[in-house]
Amino acid sequence: MMEDSLGGYTGKLLRVNLSSGHIEDEPLNPDWARQFVGGSGLAARYLYNLIDPQLDPLDPATPLCFLTGPLVGTAAPSCGRYVVCARSPLTGIWGESNSGGYWGPELKFAGYDGILLTGRAPHPVYLWIKDGLAELRDASHLQGQDSYQTQESIRQELGEPKARVACIGPAGENLVKYAAVMNDAGRAAGRTGMGAVMGSKNLKAIAVRGTGSVPLADEEAFSHYVHQAREAIKEDIAAEILRLMGTAGSAEMLMMLGDMPSRYFTGDEMNVTPIGGATMSETILVKNVACYRCPIACGRLTDISGRYGLSRVDGPEYETIAAYGSLLLVDDLPAIAYVNHLCNRYGLDTITGGVTIALAYYLYEQGIITTQDTGGLELRWGDAETAIRLTEMIAWREGFGDLLAEGSRAVACHFGAEELAVQVNGLEVPMHDPRASFGMAVNYATGPRGACHNQGDMYLVDQGLQQEELGIVMGDRFESSAEKAQITARQQDWRTLYNAMIMCVFANPPASVTGGMLRAATGWDLALEDLLPLGERAFNLKRAINVRLGLTAADDRLPKLLLQPLRGGGTEGRIPDINLLMREYYAWRGWDPVTGRPTRERLVALGLEDITTDLWP
Repeated sequence: MMEDSLGGYTGKLLRVNLSSGHIEDEPLNPDWARQFVGGSGLAARYLYNLIDPQLDPLDPATPLCFLTGPLVGTAAPSCGRYVVCARSPLTGIWGESNSGGYWGPELKFAGYDGILLTGRAPHPVYLWIKDGLAELRDASHLQGQDSYQTQESIRQELGEPKARVACIGPAGENLVKYAAVMNDAGRAAGRTGMGAVMGSKNLKAIAVRGTGSVPLADEEAFSHYVHQAREAIKEDIAAEILRLMGTAGSAEMLMMLGDMPSRYFTGDEMNVTPIGGATMSETILVKNVACYRCPIACGRLTDISGRYGLSRVDGPEYETIAAYGSLLLVDDLPAIAYVNHLCNRYGLDTITGGVTIALAYYLYEQGIITTQDTGGLELRWGDAETAIRLTEMIAWREGFGDLLAEGSRAVACHFGAEELAVQVNGLEVPMHDPRASFGMAVNYATGPRGACHNQGDMYLVDQGLQQEELGIVMGDRFESSAEKAQITARQQDWRTLYNAMIMCVFANPPASVTGGMLRAATGWDLALEDLLPLGERAFNLKRAINVRLGLTAADDRLPKLLLQPLRGGGTEGRIPDINLLMREYYAWRGWDPVTGRPTRERLVALGLEDITTDLWP
């Protein structure tokens, strides 16, 4: 057993003031690490006192945090991730996004658990970190380069072919509200506009290279649990489907269930075989791509040279083939792969991008938008090339794209149709319809960053992805009940812990095995019953941040279109009883039904006494 260091952690953060150029190391707060683990949970604790509700999210003083977790960079399967957190410029509330690949582990090998940035550089810069040393370098010559070019340019400039680079493309430079942070070619921290926050700070990229390793409290026990986890993943049918067909492999089944939306959430069904994972494997797939120590390898490398002259592009994930495919009634897989490539090049969230463009198509059909608004473009269902053109216009804030760059809520408000924006608290609803899984209705309404399918993926729980040890069990997907609300809360807490360790949601060994890896890595005395409270504490802290930013119980709601039953398809005639579900959810959470705040008693029970007076003065 280790005694002198913090198992699972490097033990330090890097603080960077971009305005002054001052850089310093800071010891990791071990008490906060024990309470919030890492990732977005620990980021929330560091940012809680730094986020000023009076400041615009793109103000130079707004803090930006990159963090890893105690399992990142270890042999634990599918733990090659990092998070980026700040106040979101898209939503105005808590913003977080995470990405796979290799950047997160490399940061730990370079000697840091995370980076906390403030200020704005006087000119474009990038941060270079190597084995415990850090410096800011001029990036003026990188302005305008796309994310692929930027990553390669920096590696060549540094003479470090193995350096990992997290960067922004033109969308981040142009402060598109849903700009992504890109790394390892086309991996993306896509949601909530963290790329725009980087752009507002004149921070083009962060390059890292390290030769260190991650200390473990009990190496023998850790190896034992890692073996168990890998064996469980190997036997998981869902993981095998991801391996064989990628995330898009589930498209046909999800459309049958009514989970995959079409025609801007108003369509009953669509033939998605032409854009599904099997078709991708049979037509344009070159090979699978894996993140750090991931046995699943759900990533795709594809060839669209026949149409777009590109023989090696990162293939589209499920969310993209739905957002730019079924949501627009597009069944052209090479075109979707190409627009996905554009989003990766420019650094754009494909979910918000696709949903915002689909809203524009819908408003055009309704006669609310005309060619006078679009600069002459006709927005027709099934037209992929116009969606491609709009994506380019968004990245460069050109013409109609300048408005679309603000996100769907802003677009709908601009045209006096706010109720038609399918978003929750400013974040566009992902490609899992809550009419197909009523637990998702609660999850979307209460997610810390707005509508998020990974915060509490009840659509998977009700398809059989259970953690029975934690009371997370499969049920009737069309059930509106106290039990459904409670299980949704538990799943949210479990995924919050995932986002703290940080572990990919596609890897789902038994909770006792996952907890064993965390215990062996850190040396903490953790029992199975201690796991969900770790997630619950971080979930409530994010809620407290949002309350300080003005969120109330009235904001915990679904958009109008998702509360209207469809006439056919897998959800024919069904909608969740959102009032019942929310009432029961609030009671289980211990949140005040009038204000939406966690009650004083709940905060104290979770060990959050220090923020109680902020919410209940």
